[in-house]
Amino acid sequence: MKPVAALVLILSGLAAPVGAKGVPEPDGYRMEDFRAPVPETLSGGTVLDAEEAYRMWQAGEAAFIDVLPQAPRPPNLPKGTIWRDKPHDTIPGALWLPNVGYGAIADVTAQYFRRGLEKATSGDLSYPVVFFCLDDCWMSWNAAKRAHEWGYTDVYWLPEGTDGWTFMDYPVERVTPMEGQPQAD
Repeated sequence: MKPVAALVLILSGLAAPVGAKGVPEPDGYRMEDFRAPVPETLSGGTVLDAEEAYRMWQAGEAAFIDVLPQAPRPPNLPKGTIWRDKPHDTIPGALWLPNVGYGAIADVTAQYFRRGLEKATSGDLSYPVVFFCLDDCWMSWNAAKRAHEWGYTDVYWLPEGTDGWTFMDYPVERVTPMEGQPQAD
């Protein structure tokens, strides 16, 4: 399409608006391509933007759960090689539960996830929980969906993740994963 024709379509309203994702929610969990456009909805949950999440964070109204994956130590490193995990900055006070947002998770990872949710909510299934990762990251969508299926009733999802949070110049802090993280699925 020629640039002038495309401009005419956009101005006339016949073309999809720029930035419209139009990504439908899958019936199950997202199983691959985790860094891709995400839906604008979460069945059973509430979608937040960074400003809404910030208001909840300031008010202390919810538990914040970061599900950004963490790369494991490569098994083939030569003996004596020093391995340092990549530092991770997140929303202050958030609990980092890496690798719980994959579409299929091992039982040991599900148990770790459940322990993290229990810790963050003091076992209250109605306590508000906000899930996030990075912008366009299906890990947080999967984790939020799973928490809802496990009976959590006040589930929130921040699809912009820490990318949207830091874009707004909100504070972050360096964290390590919650103890007891499974080493491999």
